[in-house]
Amino acid sequence: MAFLSLFEISIAFLCFFLFRHFLINKKPHRLCPTNWPFLGVIPGLLVEIHRVYDFITEILEVTNLTYFCKGPCYAGLDMLVTVDPSNIHHIMSSNFSNYPKGPEFKKLFDVLGDGIFNADSELWKDLRKSAQSMMMHPEFQRFSLATSMSKLEKGLVPLLDHVAKEKLVVNLEDVFQRFTFDTTCVLATGYDPGCLSVEMPEIEFARALDDAEEAIFFRHVKPEILWKMESFVGLGDEKKMKKARKTFDRVCSKYIASKRDEVSRGVVTIMDSQDLLTSYMNLETTKYKLLDPSDDRFLRDTILTFMLAGRDTTGSGLTWLFWLLLKFPEAMDKIRQEIKTVLSPKTKTDDDDDDDDDDDDSDSFNPQELKKLVYLHGAICEALRLYPPVPFQHKSPTKTDVLPSGHKVEANSKILFCLYSLGRMKTVWGEDALEFKPERWVSESGKSVHEPSYKFLSFNAGPRTCLGKEVALTQMKSVAVKIIQNYEIKMVEGQKIEPAPSVILHTKHGLKVTVTKTCLV
Repeated sequence: MAFLSLFEISIAFLCFFLFRHFLINKKPHRLCPTNWPFLGVIPGLLVEIHRVYDFITEILEVTNLTYFCKGPCYAGLDMLVTVDPSNIHHIMSSNFSNYPKGPEFKKLFDVLGDGIFNADSELWKDLRKSAQSMMMHPEFQRFSLATSMSKLEKGLVPLLDHVAKEKLVVNLEDVFQRFTFDTTCVLATGYDPGCLSVEMPEIEFARALDDAEEAIFFRHVKPEILWKMESFVGLGDEKKMKKARKTFDRVCSKYIASKRDEVSRGVVTIMDSQDLLTSYMNLETTKYKLLDPSDDRFLRDTILTFMLAGRDTTGSGLTWLFWLLLKFPEAMDKIRQEIKTVLSPKTKTDDDDDDDDDDDDSDSFNPQELKKLVYLHGAICEALRLYPPVPFQHKSPTKTDVLPSGHKVEANSKILFCLYSLGRMKTVWGEDALEFKPERWVSESGKSVHEPSYKFLSFNAGPRTCLGKEVALTQMKSVAVKIIQNYEIKMVEGQKIEPAPSVILHTKHGLKVTVTKTCLV
């Protein structure tokens, strides 16, 4: 009887504890995951991991744009998730100094070392200032445009011609990733890996980037001690991360050694000197005291960061753009008509004749006129709004603060912006927020509409606004014009196109299409 009484008392105490816990931690809405004792909301989140971005969007829509996500006890996974534009503006701009990325961010993205993506404070300022000086230089701008146009004519066009001629099915996402990998590698290192070709070779570095991104994503929902144990033992995603890190180190070392050898022998040409690796090797250390061009580790982190930023964001943006255009062919028709009406044929120069005497340039275009394509610009912005290449980012306050929404955030706590959700909030974008409407970016007078960065966050905001924004937009427009001008793309039926869980918004299974060669007339 004494044992039975003790058992009954224990059950009663447990019931009281659970009742008290759920009373205190009452769900703000039925769509929100249950906050379990000790485990927090992680069980509910893991159940929805296959559609995690849409799941978070549903929660934020019913919780007034801000939701506190509680993780397991002592796991360091508590975070405030917000898409409130006033909070974003406060954190990214008006109170920027109080919101660095923080040490926790650097742990998650440790594979990038001390690159600009991870850096804070004075190191970030030096990296930002140096990158801005290089990327805004007119010579680099010309180098960037020439690289993209060359890869279009000598890489993308031959590949799509081959696919059309042989009536093949091709993964358009893979094609775009190869295009951006090659162009980014040339801009970052001066070397073309030849990833985009009819042979479609397997590129180890590109595969390593995909594996690293997936591992980083799952670090966000695993306790640190767990993924560190996996890393130590060599299991699961962390096993892939270890292999990816070795690949990055080896390939970057090869590029750095080759470039140092070229510089020492004086064989670097004027054109070669425009790549970022050469520029960083020739950096004036008196201007940037925390940057050491003689340190191979510094150069490795810089190359890797640019490769990740350049390849994946633009490749992802192009994939979702074309998926939306295939889904809404009336928008594709409007772009085709705009190209036909607005763009002038490219004037063939003597240099063009020397490079390719046999090519017919009648279907080419003048890249300087891309800014005239207002509707295409709107379609790109709309694709980036609905499917931002970087679907989330986070910050950590150095001091306790109160956000404009009224939420108090403690020092060193985690704040996460879900960009995927931000673009779908009806309270931010209107009742038609879920619709693909390039027209929302075109004014009645036919000019491009500008939206504030804290509302349209795809290129970041405030002091950390993306330096490669114009390069990315120009590249996306060039690819879109070339394809729409010369080919008819049809999506293979029966595909389910949805985002994969990753720190870059890839599709789960690619975008399979057929290609028919055509031409604007």
